[in-house]
Amino acid sequence: MNGGADAMTLRKRLLFAVGLLAVLITVSVTGYRVLGGSSVTFLQALYMAVITLAGVGYGEIVDTSHNAALRVFNIGIVLFGVAITVYVFSVVAAFLVEVEVTNPFWRRRMQKRIDELRDHFIVCGLGDTGRHAVAELQKTGTPHVVVDISEEKIKKLRELHPESLSDVLYVAGDATEEEVLEKAGLERARGLITVLPNDKDNLVVTVVVRQHFPKMRIVTRSADHKFAERMMRAGANATVSPSQIGGLRMASELIRPHVVGFLDLMLKEKGSTLRVEEIEVHASSAWAGVALHDLNLKGRYNLLVLGLKKPRETEGPELVANPPDNSVVPGQGVIIAMGDLKDIQRARSDALA
Repeated sequence: MNGGADAMTLRKRLLFAVGLLAVLITVSVTGYRVLGGSSVTFLQALYMAVITLAGVGYGEIVDTSHNAALRVFNIGIVLFGVAITVYVFSVVAAFLVEVEVTNPFWRRRMQKRIDELRDHFIVCGLGDTGRHAVAELQKTGTPHVVVDISEEKIKKLRELHPESLSDVLYVAGDATEEEVLEKAGLERARGLITVLPNDKDNLVVTVVVRQHFPKMRIVTRSADHKFAERMMRAGANATVSPSQIGGLRMASELIRPHVVGFLDLMLKEKGSTLRVEEIEVHASSAWAGVALHDLNLKGRYNLLVLGLKKPRETEGPELVANPPDNSVVPGQGVIIAMGDLKDIQRARSDALA
């Protein structure tokens, strides 16, 4: 990673820019005093140099109307001053962005925020797939931490989604190293997505996490079908192949375009937070043992029930699609419903009460 070299180059450019500005101010002050005569004080010359370089448009404190040499000199200062000032501001802006990322205090503050997270998700890798995963987590208000070895990808992510991803929590480092995952709050996380470019690295992350956290949900990216099987054996709960998903999407666009359009409306519309979500019902929940028609999810929360997932030990099918209203919600069951995220959150809160 060449982040250190880039930072050093930027610092040299900043010093060079400041040096240029200092030289120009020195030349300006000297010229105004020499060409303006003995009546021009140092403070007047400095003031004249500052307002000329800044282009604020104040009146000339050093009169150039009767001195051709001084007026020509002032024209040169204006021309050189504009160019150098623009260059200085551009370098300073780039330096401030760099400081925002590398400043130790800023990093400690971010790490403190990460340390306060509980039941969050970790996303390892910020490639094409990872960026879309992070954008969805951010849009749905799901707490998460990004892990990537390249800070340049973090900057690119913020540039692509400035309105929603300007405050991404992240750890810069190799996700295959356990210490890096620990900085991301692995021991307090609810789940992990690993979408590193190399299948072997995704396999390593899966093995490392599963060894220490047997109950954590792990979703991995896999380009090779053989690696997908290995990842499942290593402990991944699910594997996703971008090429397979892409192929299914293209076929769906062909044979069921209106369905795809409806799903896109949920995921791609900036103002839309319509989602298909799940509501967990614990054994101690007031919802456990209650029929769907008594819960009245449509009337109370404007939610459409799509499915009911029952514990494996119960009789009958584990997943019931479009369940009838008299279906009883079992303890440790899951209601799959479609609705606005705010309504989903209200229903989840009531289910936990």
